Amino acid sequence: MNIVLLEPDQITTTDDVWQIENPRQLQHLRQHIQLNCGDTLKVGVRNGQRYLTEVISVSEQQIRIRPIQLEAIPEKLPVHLILALPRPKVLRRIIMDAVTLGVERISLIHSYRVDKSYWQTPFLQQLNDYVTLGLEQAGDTIAPEIQLYKRFKPFVEDVLPTFISDQKPAYVAHPYAEQQMPHAIQHSCSLIVGPEGGFIPYEVDLLKKNGCQAMSLGNRILRTETAVSHILGRLFI
Repeated sequence: MNIVLLEPDQITTTDDVWQIENPRQLQHLRQHIQLNCGDTLKVGVRNGQRYLTEVISVSEQQIRIRPIQLEAIPEKLPVHLILALPRPKVLRRIIMDAVTLGVERISLIHSYRVDKSYWQTPFLQQLNDYVTLGLEQAGDTIAPEIQLYKRFKPFVEDVLPTFISDQKPAYVAHPYAEQQMPHAIQHSCSLIVGPEGGFIPYEVDLLKKNGCQAMSLGNRILRTETAVSHILGRLFI
């Protein structure tokens, strides 16, 4: 946790003294930081500003702080991550990592090799929690927009083309593509990553017909979570 992320309704405008009362955050601060009055603490407001604050008081139930200085928010990566819905436990790690790396927008989509039961997992109801953990790790406050699309063909034909332009291409990670994934690009893009086992040929063809470019990472087949971090690092190093 490199900042404490507060919700907007936790911020009072009357006396400029804020309270940290979330049990998870309090436990982390007690165990790892051991705050005392007069110490400084980095705090962000979700989808708002980031501050350096001064600790006013510390108790078992709350930590009271006062903002003393605005701080810069880390820049986002200009990328829309489109991800075939992974296994629930993998979903948690990928969302946290993508948010930590600064992805601007995330779309979770269905595909042939996505088990339909994944759409019923309670992990999908906890996406906001994973986003919070990713923001706290990165010292960021701006949450990416996350959308869910349970039908592959309508998404590819009707929604995806609205995200693609000459200035914003869409790259499909596909191990058998002839072209190599770009490196150190200077423009925004959409990145499409399939499920474990990859997209089936019909899906790859449909993506290409609707403006996407299939790109290879070489002859090694990567896990989804490894591929996402690897490609983002390659594109925006």
